[in-house]
Amino acid sequence: MSGKEASAKDPADPEFEALIRYIQESRGLDFRGYKRTSLQRRIRRRMEEAGCEDFAAYHGLLEADPQEFIHLLNTVLINVTSFFRDTESWDVLRKDVVPQILAQRSDRDPIRIWSAGCASGEEPYSLAMLLAEALGKDAFINRVKIYATDLDDAALNTARHAIYSPRDVESVPPALLERYFERTNNHYVFQRELRKCVIFGRHNLVTDAPISRIDLLVCRNLLIYLESDTQNIVLPRLHYALTSDGVLFLGKAETQLARSKMFEPVNLKSRIFRKVPQEWRRSLGGSLTIAPENNNHRQSFQSRLMEGIVDSSATAYLSVNGDGILVFANAMARRLLDVGEIDIGRPFQDLSISYRPAELRSRIEEVQKTGRVVRIEHQEFARPPGEPMRLTIEISLLYGRDGKPFATLLGFTDTSRHFQVQQELEAAQESLETTIEELQSSNEELETTNEELQSTNEELETTNEELQSTNEELETMNEELRSANEELEVANEELRRQGEESGEFRRYSESVLRSMDVGIIVLDQDLRVRSWNRWGENMWGLRAEEVQDEEFLDLDIGLPVHRLRLDLERVLHSEAPQTPVMLNAVDRRGRAVTCRVRLSPLLYEAREARGVVLIIEDVTEQTRTEAFAGYLGRVIGESLNEVYFLDPSSFRFLLVNRGAETKLGYKLEHLKRLAVHDLMPEVPAERFRALVAPLLSGDKEEVVFETVMQGNQRGPHPVEVCLQHFGGEQPPILVAIVHDTTERQRLGADGGETAEAG
Repeated sequence: MSGKEASAKDPADPEFEALIRYIQESRGLDFRGYKRTSLQRRIRRRMEEAGCEDFAAYHGLLEADPQEFIHLLNTVLINVTSFFRDTESWDVLRKDVVPQILAQRSDRDPIRIWSAGCASGEEPYSLAMLLAEALGKDAFINRVKIYATDLDDAALNTARHAIYSPRDVESVPPALLERYFERTNNHYVFQRELRKCVIFGRHNLVTDAPISRIDLLVCRNLLIYLESDTQNIVLPRLHYALTSDGVLFLGKAETQLARSKMFEPVNLKSRIFRKVPQEWRRSLGGSLTIAPENNNHRQSFQSRLMEGIVDSSATAYLSVNGDGILVFANAMARRLLDVGEIDIGRPFQDLSISYRPAELRSRIEEVQKTGRVVRIEHQEFARPPGEPMRLTIEISLLYGRDGKPFATLLGFTDTSRHFQVQQELEAAQESLETTIEELQSSNEELETTNEELQSTNEELETTNEELQSTNEELETMNEELRSANEELEVANEELRRQGEESGEFRRYSESVLRSMDVGIIVLDQDLRVRSWNRWGENMWGLRAEEVQDEEFLDLDIGLPVHRLRLDLERVLHSEAPQTPVMLNAVDRRGRAVTCRVRLSPLLYEAREARGVVLIIEDVTEQTRTEAFAGYLGRVIGESLNEVYFLDPSSFRFLLVNRGAETKLGYKLEHLKRLAVHDLMPEVPAERFRALVAPLLSGDKEEVVFETVMQGNQRGPHPVEVCLQHFGGEQPPILVAIVHDTTERQRLGADGGETAEAG
């Protein structure tokens, strides 16, 4: 019974189908073409491990726990693989197939290989070693590309890293293991140079487009998990992927190609096949004729002999001449195809047989153009009131003694019984394949179970060793306890030494605090002073002894401590530093000072605030300097003299003062889009760059020149430009101070006229 018939008899489980649809929609994995019996068995196995009683419960588990997908895929996609699995088949591939593939290509032709269902990478890396041995490493790297695909992202990730345990590489011959693997700790890593030629990717054979122009396609023990209809979809894809002489390498349990006309066996035992092109050809042959004699009796006998042979044939023959006229129909044709004597001499296209059971006019034209024989198999032909029959039609050319075609022959053979037997044979074959595939699937599951049992056995052995080690540890405990007394005596001595070190460290810490040029005050959780360094004594006139254990907020010093109350409470509650606070204070000499106070929590190992640390800095001079800098900036910004800040590389405006905006007639937003020489019509960009070059290189400290500046409203007017480069600034800046020389030139002109008049 075929897989289709089996699926038709078994009613579909709605909950199971809903689960399959959810897996496809959420993870993009299409299991609809997989055999339902195998798929249900594996999913039920995972359900038992997860403690789910039915498919609906497991559906809910997948929605609640996305990580469960990983365990499900590891169960459903049985990644049973190894290096050079089925050694005899790989030997055939190495000795017979690979040399033939290489012989059919030049030394520079690329070689493309596809490993479909590559699992954790052992198969594509086996192919890489096989080709590297045949070609040499350098030629392999230059010519070979191996495409390795699978549905399991976790397995692909393992394959990309190419890291394998000693058990994984047991099937690799020692010479190849030495040559192509690197030993690291307790693992083996496939060589990086060869690994670059292997391209891994996620691919679904049923739904995704196949990779094309493949010389060798390895797809082992994958088709056995697919339904018969799905196999009929996948096989044409594999056929399309291969080159005209490409080779397909299947697993031992896969017998689908034994009855496929798309592939021919190279080694049936090892399941190695070669692609057969879709169109098949037959070389042109001469007709068999009897040489005529001179007497008419011989010719008449020959004609009657040929007529008797043709009319007694079980095949119905029609013949059409070059003009498309039916010129011959034998007895079987008249009985089978309802062609009568009245039809002889009529155009073939006017007869119903020209389009029923198949369209024959285009096929006749194809045969006349190409000279090839066209065969159309098992066409359904209805002859009421009887049952429909199957006809196989063969169209070929008839050649004369001069070797030229003179007519087209159509042969119609009743293949109903053959078609029925073939259908029964295919059904039996599919049933047998299904049984074999189920057995292979069960075998692989048993292999997986065996590996898990071996792993469990190793874990038990490890546990036993750990118990033995525990016994040894218990035996040594007595010795350790005996030495404990000696260690306690040593510990007492160590504690004494640590006490001395603690005292020394305390003195060292106090010295550090006294040496710091900032005030450091440490308060406890009640805001009482615990530490007060020398800077505080010099600033406020109070010694550490006078403020020890005093409430900080009650201290009468020149610092307004009451303004810090809220900040101190925030530090104690939030356990986070506060923004520094600027306070005006008076030192012990009555001098007005500005202090920056930073508050941080005092944290112990438990990360709980045990107090507050105040760091006080005298920033009086810094504040004055910053105020003066702000004052200077405001003066320059409001000055009516033109000041430009320029980019040294592009000479674009970065910043200008109010005088520049007023005299140029542009706002800063507009000036930022311009370079300064864009407003100097007499100074091209290259000339301006040449003027500034000595300044940028450091050869000159200042460059002064006169030119004309183009204003927005004023128009062109004479100016004097003074340029200075501040390369030490971050970022460097080019400063231009521009003076309007209009009045200067006018005064010069008036003076000249006065002199001439005198």
